[in-house]
Amino acid sequence: MRAYPFDMTGRTVIVTGGTAGLGRATAETFLDHGAEVVVCARRTPAQPVTASGRTARFVAADVRDPEQVAQVAAAAVEATGRIDVLVNNAGGAPPADSATASPRFNEKVVALNLLAPLAFAQAVQPVMAAQDGGGVIVNISSLSGTRPNPAGAAYGAAKAGLANLTQTLAHEWGPAIRVVAVTVGFVRTEQAHLYYGDDAGIAAVGRTLALGRLAEVAEVANVVLFLASPLASYVTGATIAVHGGGEKPPYLAASTGAVTGIARRPGPGPADPGPGDG
Repeated sequence: MRAYPFDMTGRTVIVTGGTAGLGRATAETFLDHGAEVVVCARRTPAQPVTASGRTARFVAADVRDPEQVAQVAAAAVEATGRIDVLVNNAGGAPPADSATASPRFNEKVVALNLLAPLAFAQAVQPVMAAQDGGGVIVNISSLSGTRPNPAGAAYGAAKAGLANLTQTLAHEWGPAIRVVAVTVGFVRTEQAHLYYGDDAGIAAVGRTLALGRLAEVAEVANVVLFLASPLASYVTGATIAVHGGGEKPPYLAASTGAVTGIARRPGPGPADPGPGDG
């Protein structure tokens, strides 16, 4: 084990969707720790991805196209001779009514959130399996794949499939390659207002979580860094929840029982006095 386990010097990391939001924060985190980073997205970012005076290589690619995926992997190998970490971060979907979403829409959502991570994993597998030290694949998943996801049937189903893909590839490709997933909850990105509203809406959503706030992108990126590090050497086929403790069970808000005061409390505070407490 390296003296400093988060030292990524000499390691090559690919981050899909690595030019904005969580993907960009993840790329910056690996740059901060010495890695050579390759990011891909469909469009060239207005500003290059930089951190600690270093810049990520950008390769334009639509991750739904296996040929373009292969080109990203080839570019990483050409630049550094290795691929040590793949972060399958690209994903997402706009809301759509499940009764009327078109087959084409559903196909695109599943292609982006499930088939693209599989294609990218297949593209890097030969490189990781053949090199000293193997490699790590980190799949970025979502709470939407673990619970009902109204107005997002295809997205939730794809993310649920990503959990199974993580377990399957861990068994097929281990021990040389570790495959893990991160189930991400509510995160404050530059697009958070599109989903949660203004600052008051964002704060209200945050209060439904055990930690009382949305995650910052750097907090999730730090977990990805840990999973890629030697400190997580015995973690594979697992899904790590990074969701601030998750949401309160919704039945508590509807209940008129004894727990009502706790369920509806707007923020942290002392428990209500119980019977006989005065």
